[in-house]
Amino acid sequence: MALKVKAQEKLQKIGKYEGTYRYIMMPELYTSLSQDKVIKEAALRSGVSKGIMQACWDAAGEVIKAWATEGHSVALPGLGTMRFGIRAKSVAKVDEVKAGLVTSRRIIFTPAVDLKEELAGTAIQITCYDRDGKEVKRVTSTDPGTVEDNENTQPSTGGNTGGGNQGGGHEPIGD
Repeated sequence: MALKVKAQEKLQKIGKYEGTYRYIMMPELYTSLSQDKVIKEAALRSGVSKGIMQACWDAAGEVIKAWATEGHSVALPGLGTMRFGIRAKSVAKVDEVKAGLVTSRRIIFTPAVDLKEELAGTAIQITCYDRDGKEVKRVTSTDPGTVEDNENTQPSTGGNTGGGNQGGGHEPIGD
C-alpha cells in the first residue's frame, strides 16, 4: 500500500516565489468510508457479528464523548488520544473575560507512536502534473524518507519528508 500524492504546477500569487510557477504537493484523497463499511470490516477482522461490533462502536463513541466533554484526554486504542480544545480571543483585564471570547471549539487528536511509525514507513507515490493538468512524471519511494525518480537512477534529494502542513496551505517542492 502507498500514499498517493499529486504535485501540481501552480502560479504562486504571494510570498517569495510570487509570479513563478512551482510544483505544489498535496495528498490525493480516496473516497470516504462509511461507518457501516468500517463496522463490517472490523467485525470480519475480529470474528464477532456486525451487530455486536455496532453495539461496541456505539458504546465506545458515547464513552469518548462523555469523558472528552468533561475535560479528559481519551485514549483511542491503536490510534492515539483525543481531547477537546478551544480558540479564544485574549483580553487585557480580568473583568473583560467572558464566554463570548471563545471563537471555536476543536477536537485535538494526538496519534499513537505506532501509528506515526506505520505512516513513516508507508511508501509514497507522487504523480506530477504541469499547469495544463497533463501528467509529466511519476516518483515512488521504496523506503521511509527516500523518494526515487523512476526515470533516473539517482535518489531525490529534495528533502521530501512529508511534514506537518495540515492546515490546508502547501509548501513548494524543492526548497
